Amino acid sequence: MIIPRKFSAISLVMVFVSCLAGGAQAAADTAVHFRPPAVPLVTFDPYMSIWSEGNHLANHRTHYWDGRVQNLTSLVRVDGKTFRLMGNDPTTAPSLPQKSLLVLPTRTIYRFANSSIHLRLTFLTPRLPNHINAFMAPVTYIAWTVRSADGQPHKVQLYFSASAAIAVNHDAQRVRFQRERMGKLTALKCGSAAQDYFDIQGDPVGLDWGHLYCAAESGQARGAIAPTSRCVAEFIHNGGAPKIGAARRARSVGRANPLVEAFAFNLGKVAANPVRRHVMVAYDEGYAINYFGEYLRPYWRKNKGMNAETMLRTAQRRYHTLDLLAQKFDRRVMADATRAGGKRYARIAALAYRQSLAAMGMAADRNGQPVVFTKEETSNGDIATVDVLFPASPVFLLFNPQLEAASMAPVLVSADTPRWKYAWSPHDLGTYPICAGHYRTGGETMPVEESGNMIILADAIAQSEGNAHFAAKYWPLFTRWAKYLREFGFDPKKQLSSDDFLGVRAHNANLSVKAIEAIGAYGQLCALRGLKARAADAAATARRWARKWMKADQNGSYYRAAFNQPGEWSELYNMAWDRILGLHLFPRKVTHEQMAWYMTRMTKFGMPLNSATNFGDTDHSIYTAMLAQNPAHFRAIIGGIYTFLNDTPTRVPLADFYNIKTGAGYMHARPVVGAIFVKMMANRRMWRYWAGRGLAADKRAKIDNHWAPLPPLPVVKMVVPTAQSKPIMWRYATRKPRTGWTKPGFPDHTWRRGPAGFGTYDAGAPIRTRWSTSDIWLRRHFTMPAGTFPHLCVYTYHDEDIQVYINGVLAARAAGYSTAYVPLRITRAGRKALHAGKNLFACHVHQTTGGQFADLGLAQWWLPRIKK
Repeated sequence: MIIPRKFSAISLVMVFVSCLAGGAQAAADTAVHFRPPAVPLVTFDPYMSIWSEGNHLANHRTHYWDGRVQNLTSLVRVDGKTFRLMGNDPTTAPSLPQKSLLVLPTRTIYRFANSSIHLRLTFLTPRLPNHINAFMAPVTYIAWTVRSADGQPHKVQLYFSASAAIAVNHDAQRVRFQRERMGKLTALKCGSAAQDYFDIQGDPVGLDWGHLYCAAESGQARGAIAPTSRCVAEFIHNGGAPKIGAARRARSVGRANPLVEAFAFNLGKVAANPVRRHVMVAYDEGYAINYFGEYLRPYWRKNKGMNAETMLRTAQRRYHTLDLLAQKFDRRVMADATRAGGKRYARIAALAYRQSLAAMGMAADRNGQPVVFTKEETSNGDIATVDVLFPASPVFLLFNPQLEAASMAPVLVSADTPRWKYAWSPHDLGTYPICAGHYRTGGETMPVEESGNMIILADAIAQSEGNAHFAAKYWPLFTRWAKYLREFGFDPKKQLSSDDFLGVRAHNANLSVKAIEAIGAYGQLCALRGLKARAADAAATARRWARKWMKADQNGSYYRAAFNQPGEWSELYNMAWDRILGLHLFPRKVTHEQMAWYMTRMTKFGMPLNSATNFGDTDHSIYTAMLAQNPAHFRAIIGGIYTFLNDTPTRVPLADFYNIKTGAGYMHARPVVGAIFVKMMANRRMWRYWAGRGLAADKRAKIDNHWAPLPPLPVVKMVVPTAQSKPIMWRYATRKPRTGWTKPGFPDHTWRRGPAGFGTYDAGAPIRTRWSTSDIWLRRHFTMPAGTFPHLCVYTYHDEDIQVYINGVLAARAAGYSTAYVPLRITRAGRKALHAGKNLFACHVHQTTGGQFADLGLAQWWLPRIKK
């Protein structure tokens, strides 16, 4: 979870060096206000996640979660004078003074004012867990409310624009624009010209398929698609948008003066009565997830005939209703969160709600059931990682348990097949947004950690629903994993845990607690299924192990990090589930003693994960805080996290991995911060209230446990072989060649010769030629057989970015990296350049960090027809 294969070595050095600095500080929090390190603006999935990383919205550009600029701009013109509201362009215009900021679970609200007007700017993403259609719709409403501040009428115009950079992975990519009339709406649409689905995976990458939409009522707004300078200049001079149509030819986004979708609103004279306007920002991916070769639609698109127009028109029609429902939801969540953990806890919860949901993709499977996929942002981009979805789980377990089941279902479905030959749970399903599994190697393994995770989550879902129907569907898997834990869980041999930055460790006491809690949870599931003897046996085993654990791990005034390591301690965050699930396996004495020890180790920014590091982990600290019997101890841990968020110099979305001495944040924008809601789950009455509302919504949406089985394996028939079958000789260079290197006539006799595969990382094909530089250029002549090949693709393992040329013509490209051999669609020009007989491959692969590998050939690749 923490240090994956693709995590930058440079970043690691920075992390560990920074951890050497600083000394212990008393637990104190003198903050008098909450300054989020980054403010959520447009947030609904990993590819549509835009934040403000400054104290004032008008003083900074807005950013994608990974830090790249994705400009949202807003201006207001008052009596002919223009002020900035959002973004720092144009610098010649002053900012309207910002008076306040409030982040709520579904809304971010800024207030601005000067002597002439008051203005409220609201970003509403109605993720209402008891209104499934609204929850799943990829729409954020941006709304302005303006009134006079001095009682006099003022002429007011508003401006909004969204950069086309949102719709591409990099600014050099070409985009196409279109203006569409959708009933009473004007919609501005843009997307990449190529529209290559799933050509990008990993991190940090953006989306480059589907379309960005900005839409507003035609009678209230004038829309334009043009370079930002032209749109802004027209607004400053005339208060409107330029009269220009969409560009007919595809154009690159541009960096200095990017193309934008812009709207201008003329409010006329605004007096004491507020005047309101809004625009909708939406993204239609078309397809959301490549699920073992099967392209899954976003959940909102699951019904036949549903498209962007229908979605936007519905969203427009329901705006006022959803706004009221969101206000009601925010009030109740904030009140309950404050009641559960205090005001600081509630403020963190509001921020975590938006972030955790924005780091998940939500699709519909073949049966129309929701499937939720977490993404490991700022690490390696893994999809459906079990030690990520586990800490994130409280956000769904509290508000809609069936959505938690929907996040587990892809892992369970992929393991519930003869392809998965291991006795423990999978770690992940591939690299977002492509699920491929790790059936050959098992992938990164955390056997005790993740087998325990899945059993505990199944029990939590059963407790929220009052039955074990979900667990019953995959009962052989849960039984197999429980058997594994009984054999290996109490005193784990060398294994990774969720704190895998510590490496493989043996006798991990916290991992042992995970196994004990999971055995107890399995007993509760057995009881719900009427398996009385098995339930009694599991419960007795868990109680016996808990007593044995206490004797094995006691170290004076605290418990050890590992059974055989006196003097070391760690956060025993896995013990939180003892209380949450009502297992009560460990006496209160254990948590009391451990929490007293933790209080002596607190710093200004919270508590270290263990005695060996200066790392803090937000989600694990929240679980650890659940051990507190004294409310002051809970508040102390939450106060450290609050102070870190308020004071950190690292202005990024909420970090879950940071330096407790310096306040520097590292891992961020990840779903794991959904852990904050575990405190509300611990209040059974509160849990029942929210879960009940979610379950009622599921019945209306016809969500049940009937997830579709895994699609059949794709058929792969090699046409031009890769290195999987035998050594294939290439010419290669590791220094940039001169122009023309992709052409058949290029003199490559000075290039070195070597057999594929090239790299440092075992990719399922032998590394026959070591490649460890940042770039490699490859050339190879091959013979294309005669015949027709309707399913032809470039079949490649690329780590990382790849461009493939056939006879000098760009034939395929992909950003990010793959974790298996994958098909890449051949461009129309590439197919045209290919012919029977002698041809030329020319390929460039660019590497940034971590392991690397390159190999390619041509194959016929298709999925067998799925019988319904």
